[in-house]
Amino acid sequence: MWLKSPFGNSKLPVAGRCRKMQDEPACPPDGHDPIFVRGAVDAAPTTSMSQIDTEHLKQWAGRSESAHDLISAGAANALAATLDRDEHLADGGVLPPLWHWIYFWSVAPMSGLGQDGHARRGGFLPPVPLPRRMWAGGRLRFDAPLLLGVQADKTSTILDVSVKQGSTGPLAFVTVAHAIAQDGKPCIYEEHDIVYRELAGPSGASGSGKAAPGKPAPADAQWTRVIDPDPVLLFRYSALTFNGHRIHYDRSYATGVEGYGGLIVHGPLIATLLVDLLRRELPFRVLKTFSFRAVSPLFDIERFSLHGKLSDDGSTATLWAANARGELAMQAEATLA
Repeated sequence: MWLKSPFGNSKLPVAGRCRKMQDEPACPPDGHDPIFVRGAVDAAPTTSMSQIDTEHLKQWAGRSESAHDLISAGAANALAATLDRDEHLADGGVLPPLWHWIYFWSVAPMSGLGQDGHARRGGFLPPVPLPRRMWAGGRLRFDAPLLLGVQADKTSTILDVSVKQGSTGPLAFVTVAHAIAQDGKPCIYEEHDIVYRELAGPSGASGSGKAAPGKPAPADAQWTRVIDPDPVLLFRYSALTFNGHRIHYDRSYATGVEGYGGLIVHGPLIATLLVDLLRRELPFRVLKTFSFRAVSPLFDIERFSLHGKLSDDGSTATLWAANARGELAMQAEATLA
């Protein structure tokens, strides 16, 4: 059987719905990624293209796993409070778009974590031997609303694995498809892009020693909202998503090991805030599709801004986030009904 992405032309094999596939690619004997064992990140090793077994990693394409969760109103109300929304959600109501990211937790035991707080690779995700992992973007289609108080099922499939040489070293890209349904009815189809790369250089730029100036954000916004991303906001979102990635709450790790300028604002949180801006400005419109791409990181040490504008015909909206210097951090497109 073949899976065709509705957002592209690639066709890739689909595996069965299970957490472990037959004839799955072999991992190191102890189950550890060769770079991601504890203590390895501190040494900041570099990896060349010749050290990455691309064909081995590509064997993960088609791997699939399933998860089940109750779309609880309690969790949704906790996110509403985190986003400063004055609303109370109850069973039978509709879950706002992108809020599904606080469900379907990936729960790994403490003994199964890498130094960065993520689960060690080599299970569902391929064992990419590059230490820095980032949520690069995604594409979503909303076929039906998720209802609160109702069980939901999610099937995740790895669509593609690729490795390329970037200007600062090798980059690995993994695209994962997620299909979410309730009572057998499709609700959300999502493609999630993950990028892996080397650790940063001495001043936070990967290997260059100096961060390049960012791309200027558009200046023609119809709507704007300023966000103060303090550590409490990041902690709350990490807790709601059961995200143990230390770059979001451990300042000494984020700055001293991964070389960032501060705590990183979650990519999905920025995307959620962009859709939240859309909901605040157009409360009676229905989101049909949403695509977003992370351009540069945002940190807890300074405010950032959310922006958007509606197309002339009112059918689409362009959204973006910018840092305090007006540099583009995330860009997004939405289609509306």
